[in-house]
Amino acid sequence: MKRILITGALGQIGSELTMKLRETYGTDNVIATDIKKNDSEAAQSGPFEIVDVTDLKNMVEVAKKYKVDTVMHLAALLSATAEAKPVFAWNLNMGGLMNALETAREVKAKFFTPSSIGAFGPTTPKDSTPQDTIMRPTTMYGVNKVAGELLSDYYFHKFGVDTRGLRFPGLISYVALPGGGTTDYAVEIYYEAILNRKYESYIDKGTYMDMMYMPDALNAIIDLMEADPAKLVHRNAFNVTAMSFAPEQIAAEIAKHIPGFKMTYKVDPVRQSIANSWPNSIDAAAAREEWGFKYEYDLAKMTQDMIEKLTYKLKMNKARAN
Repeated sequence: MKRILITGALGQIGSELTMKLRETYGTDNVIATDIKKNDSEAAQSGPFEIVDVTDLKNMVEVAKKYKVDTVMHLAALLSATAEAKPVFAWNLNMGGLMNALETAREVKAKFFTPSSIGAFGPTTPKDSTPQDTIMRPTTMYGVNKVAGELLSDYYFHKFGVDTRGLRFPGLISYVALPGGGTTDYAVEIYYEAILNRKYESYIDKGTYMDMMYMPDALNAIIDLMEADPAKLVHRNAFNVTAMSFAPEQIAAEIAKHIPGFKMTYKVDPVRQSIANSWPNSIDAAAAREEWGFKYEYDLAKMTQDMIEKLTYKLKMNKARAN
């Protein structure tokens, strides 16, 4: 990768991936795009273009303008939001993906887009879910992700586009706020623990879901994109994970750092039903074997870092507000 175009660059993954890539490949070689510009570091620190992913002509023009060799397509509606707006989600998620793939084909670029554990469904094996297994999701988001994996495979086999992807679990970050995903509770809980020493979980106790800390997710993207294509048997997309836990376990870990922290439950039927349809844990053996996937953060190490970084961030925000 030498010149990289990112769609959805101001979202949860994009805002951090943009900065990581600029540190790695040079500021001017990473072109951030989104539907609108804000005052974030990702938008202000380097090249930025307004791009509507439903506008193919616009996307191709920007890709050609900057002579990109890699397209990273992140723009999408997440699981809970997509379930509330299924038609809009299909049009944005699938239309945007098709346009991004066409852009990569047009400019002969490598291509990355994330998939998700949402691609699995209630009939998928729940524990140590394998790389290749039944995928019959019951959510619009999941349908989008399965279709996206297949479409990316199609562009590889039909047109020779070097497509690659990761099936991400829930991603936890102190930088960007959650964006409408089912696993967002695992981010929100840290904010509420620091600010109020309590949290009301919309996911029920005993509900296990895979998670990953954002620094590990960013490294996985770069490692996959730099991997030898001859070694990639699975392209779209690799299972990756770092930990699997239930709400009461993350609460117990937080309580070690914030004495008196308490968690209660008010289950959201929609997001709980989505969580119930996903695996308890997934097997990342294919990613380890084909391109050396690894992670650094488990629940304990992530929690310590999240609390330290988020406490500092919230203090700085309060100081600026005053």
